[in-house]
Amino acid sequence: MKFGFFDDDRKEYVITTPRTPLPWINYLGNEDFFTLLSNTAGGYSFFRDARLRRITRYRYNNCPLDQEGFHLYVKDGDCVWNPGWQPVQTDLDAYCCRHGLGYTVIEGKKNGIRVSQEFAVPMGERCMLMRVTVHNGTGEAKTLQVFPYLEFCLWDAMDDSSNFQRNYSTGEVEVVGPAIYHKTEYRERRDHYAVFWANRGPDAFDTAREAFIGTYGSPAKPQAVFGTGCTDSVAHGWQPIAAQQFTLRLKPGESDTLIFGLGYIENPADQKWEKPGVINKKPAEAMIARYASPEAFDAAMEKLSAFWEELLSGYRVKTGDEKLDRMVNIWNQYQCMVTFNMSRSASYFESGMGRGMGFRDSAQDLLGFVHMIPERARERILDIAATQFPDGSAYHQYQPLTKKGNLAVGSGFNDDPLWLIAGTYAYLCETGDWSILDETVDFDNDPALAQPLMEHLRRSFRYTETHLGPHGLPLIGRADWNDCLNLNCFSEHPGESFQTTGPNEGPVAESVFIAGMFVKYGRAYADICRHIGLDAEAAEAEKAVAQMENGTVPGSAAPMTPSVMWSAGRNATRVRFSSSRRGCA
Repeated sequence: MKFGFFDDDRKEYVITTPRTPLPWINYLGNEDFFTLLSNTAGGYSFFRDARLRRITRYRYNNCPLDQEGFHLYVKDGDCVWNPGWQPVQTDLDAYCCRHGLGYTVIEGKKNGIRVSQEFAVPMGERCMLMRVTVHNGTGEAKTLQVFPYLEFCLWDAMDDSSNFQRNYSTGEVEVVGPAIYHKTEYRERRDHYAVFWANRGPDAFDTAREAFIGTYGSPAKPQAVFGTGCTDSVAHGWQPIAAQQFTLRLKPGESDTLIFGLGYIENPADQKWEKPGVINKKPAEAMIARYASPEAFDAAMEKLSAFWEELLSGYRVKTGDEKLDRMVNIWNQYQCMVTFNMSRSASYFESGMGRGMGFRDSAQDLLGFVHMIPERARERILDIAATQFPDGSAYHQYQPLTKKGNLAVGSGFNDDPLWLIAGTYAYLCETGDWSILDETVDFDNDPALAQPLMEHLRRSFRYTETHLGPHGLPLIGRADWNDCLNLNCFSEHPGESFQTTGPNEGPVAESVFIAGMFVKYGRAYADICRHIGLDAEAAEAEKAVAQMENGTVPGSAAPMTPSVMWSAGRNATRVRFSSSRRGCA
């Protein structure tokens, strides 16, 4: 209650102070376009992939925190403030942030002026909308200046934050009426651009960061806001931004509304240009036209609300404990959707640049998500299976934009194969869609190696079955689920990755956790085999599971009794018990 409370009727978490211990964020978007948005309007947007299609910038280790985002500056005479408090940090007379299901509303009040920012990513769209409502609650007429501001990323977030020699020469924008087009590299090698727009023309604008912020300025004190206003700057290289300036004249008790949008547009190669040198803006113009009025914004919000109402209606409990009901019926399912979409690839602790989507993470996420949108779970299973290697192991992660595996942290995390069985089994139990097993899926993203999904499961099972250590337990490889312990990796020089450097004492580290997984999901695999008529293979799988469970795996150094496993966990072979970082298996 110190920082906020749950509003169960509205299905919102209400934050009552901007000074939360850390930025408290909401994840907007359910399909392709996503925005991470804090309770002070900080954050960033991207299309599908937080690294390869980053639309706006965010600096994770900034001091102060949470300076970049979708801030709105309000200038009332000599007083400059933000409805979300950041980044100017002018004390507000009132503040409230409501994080809802796919939307956020931030409201601030200062000297009788109340400003609301409503954020949402509409269903079926590649954009985020922001509606700003300004109300004059004083007894006198007011002339106010409002400035929306964001900073564009030059697409690849990793390159954007490191390759300044090139990037300072590439930024390119175009301004047409109330729209600012971020078209960096569109001429050279891209088929996409971003657009920031307002539903009416501004008094002025800036697209060069130095013009708006100042050479030695900051978002906390932008030159254009605290000085004489925007200068209609057009960025050529350096740091492209989108900033606009609006003058609002309000009588006592009067309100005014502005609608802004940030969109992502892709054009087919043969439709990139309207005419030589002029980008094809027709898709962007159609998007802008769809959300030109408050009524259109309301319709988008109603559609989003209906989506979540229907989605949550499929699984409900009534226990008599309002806290348990709240978490099960609303927030746990909302979180399951978020983790399905992000798979830890982007958060306020994961920058979106270092990992992409996790193989194991994505399979785990299916367990809590499959009942919500089974057809998307089906697609995800096939996507991650396509990153599996022919021997049954897998890339540990893949890029959601390309759906191809990457080796940023290496491979050989030996629990990965069994998680594919876990995710597929959950899907089969939920849907009864056995046709998925017949789907032809690449190995190593190579169509020439494609096999039915059932063959992928078979190789997953056999990989674990054939990679055992001296006590008959599955080898850890790089790691098991506790990969941050890096038990079986060793590094003695600065800069070496703890996850990709080889084993310290030889390839003998074993995992009780993977053994438990093998027992649990080995039985699931046997069930699958028996259901499709592979009775002999089911029997073989059950025999292997029984041997693992009873400690009678052929070739093991000693019977695998609990006492032996415990003592082995403390000796030089470095066998260990694994405890979950994320929950129960």
